[in-house]
Amino acid sequence: MIRYIDSRKMGRGHQGAVDSYFHFSFADYYNPDNVRFGVLRVINDDEVKPETGFPPHSHADMEIISYIIDGELTHGDSMGNEETLSRGQVQYMSAGTGVTHSEMNYGKTPLRFLQIWILPDGKGHQPNYGGAKFQLADRYDQWLPLATGGANPSAPIKVHQDINAYAAIITAGKKLDFAVAANRQAYLVLIEGRAEISASVSGASVSEASLSGVKLSKRDAAEIIGQNITVAAAETAHVFIIEMAKSAE
Repeated sequence: MIRYIDSRKMGRGHQGAVDSYFHFSFADYYNPDNVRFGVLRVINDDEVKPETGFPPHSHADMEIISYIIDGELTHGDSMGNEETLSRGQVQYMSAGTGVTHSEMNYGKTPLRFLQIWILPDGKGHQPNYGGAKFQLADRYDQWLPLATGGANPSAPIKVHQDINAYAAIITAGKKLDFAVAANRQAYLVLIEGRAEISASVSGASVSEASLSGVKLSKRDAAEIIGQNITVAAAETAHVFIIEMAKSAE
């Protein structure tokens, strides 16, 4: 099953210098039918004005991944970490027993990033932070492994949950396949560009069998449950996907 998520119908947040699209219930946006997708609790598409951001605040018992799209994100935390990351780079923080951190845009241009929260496999983990300075070229027309709960050893970011996260930049006119097992599900975000997602059957996409695919534009998303897919780029498409165990809900 593939379910289209229209960005025009997402929750919105306007907090002074931050303009957000909420994929799931967050802050003042609450929809009881849209609280989470499996262990995926939050995806916020945040735009932050220059010389502003999120001042120090606290978290506990949450796995947090930030995927930088444009500009520079500077992280600081109570563990003594401070790091600035830019386009295509990723940071990870396991809040565990508790940590205070800030996420700021000290640059002169707007910052856009995906803020992703994943429910951990248990409470009380030791807080941890890490950044991964991936090269953009490593995701062109291929899935770049970003984070894993352990199933994908090539992903440098290790999280306390059974998930696998990837990114790709698919050149206009090209396609990429992605496998989602019958007992698994995935959430896909089209960060930039336009693309069509089709279910794949026996190596051929359903759209090739005269069944329509799901067309996505910038910021749209899709839920995929137990179904291999093909992502075809109508124009160069920047894609983020997080795969996980199928929800029992």
